[in-house]
Amino acid sequence: MSDEQLQLLVEEISNCFFHKKFQHQAFFNRSLKTTGGRYHLRSHNLDFNPKVFELYGQEELVKVIKHELCHYHLHLSKKGYQHKDADFKQLLKATGGSRYVRPLVEQKPQSYHQYQCEKCQTLILRKRKVNTAKFVCGKCQGRLIEVK
Repeated sequence: MSDEQLQLLVEEISNCFFHKKFQHQAFFNRSLKTTGGRYHLRSHNLDFNPKVFELYGQEELVKVIKHELCHYHLHLSKKGYQHKDADFKQLLKATGGSRYVRPLVEQKPQSYHQYQCEKCQTLILRKRKVNTAKFVCGKCQGRLIEVK
């Protein structure tokens, strides 16, 4: 999808769901990494992460567009445009926009360090490495041994 097609899509969604014209620019921004889109308070432009369209298709992109248009129209009408505001939550629900974008970066699996107590054989999992010379088992104060 090109920037021109995105602009037309945003204008169409604005007319259909908000019954107001979108009079600024909408474009793709490859520098966005984890967010689906962004509304600029000063210029009133909208930029969107192209990965939303690439990974999830037009249906998910439309939800993100609705979300950003909620910010846009509420801000211009001097109402509560922030995520915490009731006006924003109400308009987002009425238009069917998404509250959060689906994950855009691949989540790497969490690795754990495993320790076992010498006395009671309790298995302990930790995200961070533990100094076994300093820390002991919480149940019996036995010595911890790292399990490979």
